[in-house]
This record gives sequence, C-alpha cells and structure tokens, in this order.
Amino acid sequence: MWRRKRKAEPPRPAPLRVLRSERLTLVAATAGLVGADLAGVAALAGALDADVSSEWPPELFSSAVMQLIRAQLDDPAEQGWSAWYLVSREQGVDTLVGLCQFKGRPDLAGEVEIAYSVLPSFRNRGYATEAVARLVEWAFGHRNVTGIVAETLTHSKRSIRIMEKNGFVFAGPGSEQGIVRYVLSKTRR
Repeated sequence: MWRRKRKAEPPRPAPLRVLRSERLTLVAATAGLVGADLAGVAALAGALDADVSSEWPPELFSSAVMQLIRAQLDDPAEQGWSAWYLVSREQGVDTLVGLCQFKGRPDLAGEVEIAYSVLPSFRNRGYATEAVARLVEWAFGHRNVTGIVAETLTHSKRSIRIMEKNGFVFAGPGSEQGIVRYVLSKTRR
C-alpha cells in the first residue's frame, strides 16, 4: 500500500467537482489528476491526498483507457462526464477503492453509459452500488439526460446485481458478443 506523505506541503487546488455519498467521496477526474494516475500510485496518492493500494488500477481501467480519458479531459467541459475516483474513509484514512466512468456526454437521445470497477480487496462492501446510485442521481440532475445504460459480461453476477440494485432493467444483448445491456430510464425512477 502506498501511503500519502504526511509532511506539510503547499496546498493543492481543490478538485472542481466532488460528490459525496454515505461512505464515499467521488472526485471527478481532471486532466491533471489522470496525469498523476498515469505517473503511478505515489503521484496519484499525492494528487488525491489518499492512500492508494498497490492493486491500482482496477480492471477495465488500463493505461490505454486512462490515456483516452485524459485526452477527453483536455476539454474542461467534459469533467463529470468522464471518470470519477471513489475514495472511502476507512478507519480514519482516505483510501482510493475504485473508479467509475461515464463514457462521454449524453448522446442525442439523452442516454449516457456508465461503467464501474472496484479493487478486489474492496469488493462486496457495496461501494460500487453506492457510487453508481450517486452518479445516477447526478446524471439525472441534468435536463438533457433521459436514460443511463450499462453493459457487462453475461456471467458477471456481481455487476448485474449492482445494476439491479440501482433500478436498471435488462434490455437485451450488448454491443459485443457475450455482453448484456441494462438501462435505467429517468421516467421509471
């Protein structure tokens, strides 16, 4: 586990967007924050002022994916419609537990896709369910968002359960073989 430095350091600018839920602080990625992530766990720990496990990054968020996210965030208007870092306060310590992502701004129909991944040692604690619930609330707070979609492997019971707990309903095959699609409509909430 990489521990953040505890020495007095010059204050860093606060992230532009932070959401809170019962147990999590969700920090909207910026180009600088993703740059720190790509530089390694020590840089990310310093940028978030949180402990970062040596397990980092979570599956689905490879270096290539993070480079795409960083490029997306070159446009500051994309902040919020990209990645969100999930920070939990456990035993008095802020700890990075996972990452969620909207895959860009809503399309013309008002749909936006969400993805999520929690580090293995933090699974089965409800973090992904809680983060998705908070991000659904945030997205539906935008007038132009009419629905949220998510895709997962057909055999990923954990991911399917996260969607179902948040009100998503099965919508059929996903965008690739072996993938299923779930949707949550603003009107069905």
